[in-house]
Amino acid sequence: MKFFKWKYFLPALMLFAACKKNLDINADPNNPTDIPESRLLPTAEKGLGDALAISNGAVTNIGIGAGVPGGVQIAGLSDILSVFMHQTVQRSELDKYGVVGTSFDVQYAWLSFYQSSVNNLEVIINKATANGNAVYGGIAKILKAYAYSQFVDVFGDIPFSEASKQSQGIRYPKFDDDAEIYPQLFALLDEGIHDLSDNTAANLQTPSSDDVIYGGDPELWIKAANSIKLKLYTQLRLVQDVTNEVTQLINSGELISKTSESFLLPYGPNGATDDRNPAFSDYYATQRNEYISPWFYEILKGYNETINTGIEDPRIPYYFYNQMDKTDPAQNPTEYRDSAFLSIYFGSVGQNRDQNQQSSMTVLGIYPAGGRYDEGDHEVVSGTSGTGAAPYRFITYADVLYLKAELIHAGLISGDERAALQDAMEESFRQVDYVVDLVGPSQSVPELAGTDAANDYIDAVLAEFDAGNSDEKLQVIMTQKWISSFGSAVDAYTDYRRTGYPILFNPEDPDMAPGGFVQPPVDGDPVINPGNQPAVPVQLSKGYPASLPWYQGELETNPNAPPQKDNLANYEIFWMP
Repeated sequence: MKFFKWKYFLPALMLFAACKKNLDINADPNNPTDIPESRLLPTAEKGLGDALAISNGAVTNIGIGAGVPGGVQIAGLSDILSVFMHQTVQRSELDKYGVVGTSFDVQYAWLSFYQSSVNNLEVIINKATANGNAVYGGIAKILKAYAYSQFVDVFGDIPFSEASKQSQGIRYPKFDDDAEIYPQLFALLDEGIHDLSDNTAANLQTPSSDDVIYGGDPELWIKAANSIKLKLYTQLRLVQDVTNEVTQLINSGELISKTSESFLLPYGPNGATDDRNPAFSDYYATQRNEYISPWFYEILKGYNETINTGIEDPRIPYYFYNQMDKTDPAQNPTEYRDSAFLSIYFGSVGQNRDQNQQSSMTVLGIYPAGGRYDEGDHEVVSGTSGTGAAPYRFITYADVLYLKAELIHAGLISGDERAALQDAMEESFRQVDYVVDLVGPSQSVPELAGTDAANDYIDAVLAEFDAGNSDEKLQVIMTQKWISSFGSAVDAYTDYRRTGYPILFNPEDPDMAPGGFVQPPVDGDPVINPGNQPAVPVQLSKGYPASLPWYQGELETNPNAPPQKDNLANYEIFWMP
């Protein structure tokens, strides 16, 4: 079953109704059998974003309005992976890395990926090939390659060569080896670039508003394709010599090269069609789910001097929103509180872990979710507290710059890695301002890039970089990339499994237990951290997941599927060292 975005699908229904006297009597106008590429493309793009995004699984209603029964639940891979990357914390099976094949996040991401995104992309490619519609075909191939790369990076072996081939009589696709899929993704990207560069194609119909990512601009899609290739080659660098490939891409001048060229999926404000960023669902959920990780928070606050130089990150009020003031009593006894910031620990079995903090907890802010900028107003948030129009970030210009810094550090390309890191950090701050503009808040949100606070922070990080050895320099690069990724966790998860950075909270390590990494706050307010954690570190049953489990429903209905992974810590992706 394909999901269609109502604002594109309804005009088609109206067209059928207006022309019904000319239709065959046996044709059903409410179930069209031939959908044009322009109707399929936005559905495929949004389906991919939803499959990757953060959401608490709240009901989102298309054409009805949030909060009304009968909507569609959304939960993407970043919902899982932002927990695994210790940017957020949840009271769910994700705690202690307890994800299973029946988890709702896995189920929704898998079905949205295959049913809403990949199936529609396959139809676009087939139709574009048949009618010579090169631009639509090129865009679909690039999207397909990127989409599959994300799922290979997270799941490993997945259905690929036989997926979405129902028209060819293939009902039960085999699971392809992850190492064999990657070369085909590069080939798809090259085909997409060729199609977009073909001025002699029979049909040069170009998308406009139906391409919600780039408005049908072939040049921007080619830059996105090359940036995807750069990312994939970087991920391969520990198992394959990619020196020539990355050097050619860097020298091509055909990469994403400014903020406005970033590969983003825009989400719209609330309206007749609710297409807000899925992460914004926590604002109107009856049970808020996305706590901010105390590990992530303390690194940004500068408390954790083993990770940070002790300077506070000025992105905090853009990243997080505190619903209460530092002098307000919390809704219930707290597990972790620092002034106005309230959260829970990953892996906790403390007595206050499960206390209801709906109106007291710190929530996602304007940058990742399109929520509120924290200007110290401390209100209990709701669906009207923001627009929800923050984009999901596939690959940003900042990401490209961090990739360059890593490649220089690894000796695969020439250049000044310190200058590349500085460029990447400066772009990360510009990226925040760019996202805020897209959100269109009712608040007056100050610009961040170029401020004294931003410059002081960058200078402090560069001083830390200068003082480090080779491993410590890589740690700084990957830590800054991780901080910039907040809200889009798939690549951060990939980076960690590939490089070992950033350093993540380990509940089995006594030095990281409460009191071990909590430092006195800079502003003099007490850390209210009442020791509700167990006296000994939490014991994780199977360690850090090297991949996610496959969707159990796929395994139970597909006779060509493998048995479920028995230990996620042992099921590694082929590019892992």
